[in-house]
Amino acid sequence: MAEIKLENSSSDQLSRAIEGISRRELLKKGGKAAAVVTVSSVFSPFFIRTARAATKSLSFWQFYAPNGASGLQSKWFVDCVAAWNATHDVKVELQYVPNNEYMNGTKLQTAFASGRGPDIFIISPGDFLRYYNGGVLTELTPHMEEEAKKDFFPNVMETRMVAGKIYGLPMEVEPMAMFYSVKAFDEAGLSEKDIPKTWDQFLEMAHKLTKGNRFGCLFETTPGYYQTFTWYPFMWQGGGDIATPDGKKSAFNSPGTVQALKFWQDTIKQNVASRNYLGGGVWDVVANLGSGYCAMQNVGIWAVSALRENAKDFQYGVFPLPVPPGGTPKSDLGGWSFVANAKGQNPEAAAKFCVWALGSMQEDSIQRVVDWCTKAKSDVSPRKSALERGTAAGGYSSAPMKMFKDEIFPTGRGEPRVPPEVYKTISDSIQACQLSGADPKKTAEQGAQQIDSFLAGYTGAPLL
Repeated sequence: MAEIKLENSSSDQLSRAIEGISRRELLKKGGKAAAVVTVSSVFSPFFIRTARAATKSLSFWQFYAPNGASGLQSKWFVDCVAAWNATHDVKVELQYVPNNEYMNGTKLQTAFASGRGPDIFIISPGDFLRYYNGGVLTELTPHMEEEAKKDFFPNVMETRMVAGKIYGLPMEVEPMAMFYSVKAFDEAGLSEKDIPKTWDQFLEMAHKLTKGNRFGCLFETTPGYYQTFTWYPFMWQGGGDIATPDGKKSAFNSPGTVQALKFWQDTIKQNVASRNYLGGGVWDVVANLGSGYCAMQNVGIWAVSALRENAKDFQYGVFPLPVPPGGTPKSDLGGWSFVANAKGQNPEAAAKFCVWALGSMQEDSIQRVVDWCTKAKSDVSPRKSALERGTAAGGYSSAPMKMFKDEIFPTGRGEPRVPPEVYKTISDSIQACQLSGADPKKTAEQGAQQIDSFLAGYTGAPLL
């Protein structure tokens, strides 16, 4: 077993040590670090913990695992926790859970079901109601200054709030767009003036760009919260929605829903989009667009930093999502939030940590958001003050970041929050149409009936 000793180490030293552990070594050998870094056996999902205090510390789960691709993100978390621990009696213990296990696995759900959920964790709006309705989210509002509450963009915060009370603090905003390969465009005799604005134009261009082993475009095909997140804007563009404004009846059988299901289906039926992907998933822009596997890829703003860090010479462009005839430009404002476990060992301290980290008017709190959104990653800031500061510092000066901030973000809507049962119906509907050739209209009707049946007995927080 490999052992790393980092006594009296600074956060920079700790971060470098973590980044120096290769994933292959972890999976092959496992490892542990005396007092500071611990890696579980290869027979269970590995996790890494920062120093544990003599008294019980608060556990903080997140998925920015320590590897080359996310080293800057990992360091940001390490620095954040180190700064808190240096000035507070109640310490925080950082734990990294593998991406796939955190997002698509059951580790988090299982931990809460057994009464051993983390004190602090991160969730997306898509899974907010699972934990809010389960009674495990602590209200953060009492610990926030009034000025700080107003500093967050309303369309970003609404899916993290219930009855005017805040239960999650976003660290980022991640709008969706289309990324394209300049090389693929050049080879097809296309230029910026040919960028598609409508679905029909997009399909026509995808045909021109499909050549040999290269697909013209790429959309998510794996069922999960990420797929539904990436599909929602296409439904909204045509006026479709999951439920009525009061959240009591389904609206899933609207024409906007039907045409969105058909559009994604058409990309597969016409053989311009792949059923598969390379790398970690369709969110992986380097492995897919960067490798030439596709010419256009539906992905979010985080792809800017991924290409900057891992494919510096790759030339690409970004354009807003195309719309159906008579449609309205829309994007999905995704992103992860810090939340505190109401049933943890110290909910008040966990809530104070979340607010201290992301939701205070203190200089360090604002700068922490700036650093995450413009240095560690590439995101739109969820806070007005941080967005202004990041802009002044040049964080949004590149063409892709400027487009996301000035053109795409203003068209965005907060990622929907729905109970797991409603999410499953939507996911199944997308899968049936996209990959199995199901009739979009019939599928939307069946989905609406299932959602209505569930909502008839639903008593949780409102769907948004």
